[in-house]
Amino acid sequence: MSTNGQSALRVLMIGESWIKHTVHMKGFDSFQTTEYEEGARVFLDSLAASGPQVTYLRAHEISSRFPTSHEELEQYDVVIISDVGANSFLLTDDTFLRSERTVNRLALLAEYVEAGGGLVMVGGYLSFSGIDGRARFGASPLAPVLPVHVLDHDDRVEVPEGFVATIDAPDHEVLGGTPAEWPMLLGYNRVIAKSESTVVASCGSDPLLVVGRAGAGSTVAFASDLAPHWAPPEFLSWPHYARLWASIVEWAASGKTAAV
Repeated sequence: MSTNGQSALRVLMIGESWIKHTVHMKGFDSFQTTEYEEGARVFLDSLAASGPQVTYLRAHEISSRFPTSHEELEQYDVVIISDVGANSFLLTDDTFLRSERTVNRLALLAEYVEAGGGLVMVGGYLSFSGIDGRARFGASPLAPVLPVHVLDHDDRVEVPEGFVATIDAPDHEVLGGTPAEWPMLLGYNRVIAKSESTVVASCGSDPLLVVGRAGAGSTVAFASDLAPHWAPPEFLSWPHYARLWASIVEWAASGKTAAV
């Protein structure tokens, strides 16, 4: 995929990785194991196959690898954040461990969007407000450029029986012509669409896919997930999964490509 005859879109994907430390108790005895996991492999493979050049920044790499200058961020057309909270951007090793002043990475990202960059936030336990309100993006410098208002408390809505999204704007270009019948999802973050934003898909009265503009940039909020558990295997294997996400990324990049 190219944009107006230019090179492929450049995407920085952040998050969707975690470490599990488990205590196994067997009668009198116990032992511990540690595992590292990534949840975005289907998404990453699908997006890369659609054309964009994807750089993957795992959650534990944010402190050392997230851009710290406008010049570094400008290498990307779109930044995607999924299931990693604001603290990972704000409490870097330099500041948290050594009390050194450093650039505010979320303020830098907000400036990047205002200047024409694309931003996509995908839902999860540490997106938007998140579990116990720990993601805290509503209290961060990123809040003004998001197309939604973030709640100040735990915003998770668990729907174990599953729900089918209502497509409110089936002809919106962010959907890329994909069918209006999505597979079931199992939950989402409750957000409030800003008055100047467009709700493209919803669950009841709650917005699910919201798009908006911030300065010269384009922003997207997808309040459910791109991977389990809220996005079950049926959603990941949906024939239109790759096209939907490619279209979301293309739309988010529109502020950049318009300047080409």
